[in-house]
Amino acid sequence: MADLEYAFTIDTSSIKYGPGVTREVGYEMDRMGAQRVAVITDPGLADGEPVSVVLESLRAEGIDAVLFDGVRVEPTDVSFKEAARFATDGGFDAYVAVGGGSTMDTAKAADLYATHPADFLAYVNAPVGEGRPVPGPLKPLIAIPTTSGTGSETTGVAIFDLLELGAKTGIAHRALRPVMGLVDPDNTRTLPKMVTACSGLDVLSHGLESFTALPFDRRAAPESPGLRPSYQGSNPISDVWAVRAIEMVAQNIVQAVHDPEDDEARSRMLLAATFAGIGFGNAGVHLPHGMSYPVSGMVREFVPEHYPSGHALVPHGMSVILNAPAVFRFTAPTSPERHLEAARLMGVDVSSAGPEDAGDLLADAVIDIIKQIDIPNGLSAVGYTPDDVDDLVAGTLPQHRVTKLSPRPVDEPDLRRLFLDSMTLW
Repeated sequence: MADLEYAFTIDTSSIKYGPGVTREVGYEMDRMGAQRVAVITDPGLADGEPVSVVLESLRAEGIDAVLFDGVRVEPTDVSFKEAARFATDGGFDAYVAVGGGSTMDTAKAADLYATHPADFLAYVNAPVGEGRPVPGPLKPLIAIPTTSGTGSETTGVAIFDLLELGAKTGIAHRALRPVMGLVDPDNTRTLPKMVTACSGLDVLSHGLESFTALPFDRRAAPESPGLRPSYQGSNPISDVWAVRAIEMVAQNIVQAVHDPEDDEARSRMLLAATFAGIGFGNAGVHLPHGMSYPVSGMVREFVPEHYPSGHALVPHGMSVILNAPAVFRFTAPTSPERHLEAARLMGVDVSSAGPEDAGDLLADAVIDIIKQIDIPNGLSAVGYTPDDVDDLVAGTLPQHRVTKLSPRPVDEPDLRRLFLDSMTLW
């Protein structure tokens, strides 16, 4: 039997939080010695206030700031390559990402391939790609989130749709982590209702998955310290961040979705995203995320309210949470005490519950929030049928980076059952 892991590492970006901190990006970039900076965003944000504030702040410090607004919401290998070409041709010495997870992940990939050129699949997670370690540091990246969701400002992960696979995969390495996140509640003021809902559910699942992931000391030890993955399994420090994130989302998401004028709820959700990012950026996520990648990648016609209408889309947070109730019923027997604690953090009275109740209580708590914020009722409501299950399973099986962190081993029949159980949630 392989030796088991004996250590874990906690890494995160420097975080600066507060209303208006976006204006300090010029100061921070000047402090880092940057002279030519790529500002990366998506077309929907290019003319908005957060981007204009960033450009003004950089230029006020005498920094040459060049805008790239070609980010695709839910990026693909094609859109990553386009950003990488821009970065390579631009000769930048630093990057600023202004947007949601799609933008932050695109900036990470652009920085990576411009700094350490390689075949595209070289750094992509195995077994889809080669899983080659990043050979050295990247140029400084400051991430400025405008959604309360991915926590990508704290993580060394970049997720995209690999079009030929019909599923999401990603690149994961500590070197991708931004040097700083400027977390500014002012940047979420105009976030549409469904975007707030989906991004908030991503935060919730980050917290729940990292808290219930396979413990770090039950994983096989790497051959050398340099091969220790970013996603290491649940551990005592990541637990602290995950627990607080779960509580904050449960207490604020419904209000943040239904009352965009509630500055306190929005601010708490934004902070929760960062907390969850620190947690899962070091512990990892597991089956809800692994199963979500083909759900997003195989979408045919579904277009959610308040998202770009140019292409079919199941938003990441939606694709994750639709699988979560079935998963937590499945994983609860491995650690009922953790699943009960997660339910308690979400406001469930577990005082008289037994271990056998853990999965249902946590699943029902998640479904209750889904109902309150008008998320579709299961995979069938976003266009999937039982006839799609074989393809959904096939798209999940290569996601070893996350599926191997499930506290309960999963095989093809298990995944089939989980997808079927996720077709309708109530």
